[in-house]
Amino acid sequence: MKRLLPLLAIALLAGACGASDGSSGKPAAITLVAYDSFPPSDTTLNTALDEFTASTGIDVKVVIAGDAGTMVTKASLTAGNPEGDVMWGIDNTLLSAALDGNVFTKYQPNDWNSISTELTALVPGHELTPVDFGDVCVNYDIAWFDSHDLDPPGSLDDLIRPEFKDLLVVQNPSTSSPGLAFLLATIAHAGGDGWQEYWKALRSNGVQVVDGWTTAYQDQFSGAAGSTGMRPLVVSYGSSPPAEVIFADPPRADAQTAVVESTCFRQVEFTGVLRGTDHEPEARKLVDFLISARFQNELPLNLFVYPARTDVRLPAEFTKFAVVPLSPFTIDPADIAANRQQWQDEWTTIVLR
Repeated sequence: MKRLLPLLAIALLAGACGASDGSSGKPAAITLVAYDSFPPSDTTLNTALDEFTASTGIDVKVVIAGDAGTMVTKASLTAGNPEGDVMWGIDNTLLSAALDGNVFTKYQPNDWNSISTELTALVPGHELTPVDFGDVCVNYDIAWFDSHDLDPPGSLDDLIRPEFKDLLVVQNPSTSSPGLAFLLATIAHAGGDGWQEYWKALRSNGVQVVDGWTTAYQDQFSGAAGSTGMRPLVVSYGSSPPAEVIFADPPRADAQTAVVESTCFRQVEFTGVLRGTDHEPEARKLVDFLISARFQNELPLNLFVYPARTDVRLPAEFTKFAVVPLSPFTIDPADIAANRQQWQDEWTTIVLR
């Protein structure tokens, strides 16, 4: 018994310390690298991260690395010597670029089987883990079309008709994730030999191009709350209408915007452990938590996306006002990786020059 007591004391001490940095005994601190749409620290999403820290002893610092494209570019340049430990927000338009850059280390999280198989099929090698999905779609201002006695467009082809001249604002696909998704939707729709002519027609029909979603939606779109913009059509998300309801001031029970369902492109977002992290065990625990029911429940009303888990109940605002198209446009991530730069260059020549 006397020989066992010192060993027992060591075991108890190790258990009391929990996760640590290995030297000082202080709780380990890891960095979650995220895109610029990740919510600020005073949201329930970050409250959930605080609960993760309380239960594991692992402190999480969120570092914003710009939009998804910028984030992946930085991660590729620092692959093996990362700026953080876990990354959040790479989408399927950038998936192959991240995999080709060997940015992540393989890991299959504990609740992998709780994620939609449609999403996990995109990463059979477990380099990344799906965390959410949504759709980039053309949104329209319901009141504007009612007041002008004009039916909203019903398809991508409608957008080049004369009655919709000077009504649409889109994002530059070289600087914006939804802008790239919309470009891909037009490529999937018109084909590799026809999308260029489609964009020439859009340009002739007065499409407005801005750098990012915030400028397009909040500044130029007439349907956004508080906006003085004049354009009633914008590239945004299938979940934008419920956001307008939730954040309405004064409160309202109906959505002032709606979605052209046939224009939607499916976006899937992923998280993963960055290759070269000094805290791989802690990083794996964080990935486990990011797909846990506790965290996934917070996604709809914080990021306005759909959880990757199939067992999360959606808020009423989502089931009533959001759109999940039955047949969204998609393009294989490998095809996107092989052609993305060429497509973007061609788009720039057609639309901006």
